[in-house]
Amino acid sequence: MTRSWNLAIPFGLCGVVLGAGLFLSGSPGAAAAVLLLFGLLAAMNSPLVFPRSIGAVEARRRSAVDGRPVVYWRPGCTYCLRLRLRLGRGARSLHWVDIWRDPEGAAEVRAANGGNETVPTVVVAGQPHTNPDPAWVRGQISASG
Repeated sequence: MTRSWNLAIPFGLCGVVLGAGLFLSGSPGAAAAVLLLFGLLAAMNSPLVFPRSIGAVEARRRSAVDGRPVVYWRPGCTYCLRLRLRLGRGARSLHWVDIWRDPEGAAEVRAANGGNETVPTVVVAGQPHTNPDPAWVRGQISASG
């Protein structure tokens, strides 16, 4: 499954263009700050922050075997980023499904949220939980491990 760079690349390119413009106009400090800001935005919206996504079918299969939760997410979602960052290293033990890359995952999220693609949606033991507290999700990781 390919990884989505749809948001990271424009942030990076905008940072380079604005930074170059500021640098050429004689403001190297401002250029560095702009590059740093847009680089951070690009990194936060890149798939590098999230564990590699798998398909919804494979995630359900793996979850049935190991009992670990499935997280449905999409790039650019601030709530997904918040969940990912607050889970820390524990996020790697979850099964992540990018709904922009997996139509079946998007359909599952819509079914769980009244037709809306509200993410993150975390499925634990077949029960969907929309935008749950990261501490609760951490507890589910501990319970399944």
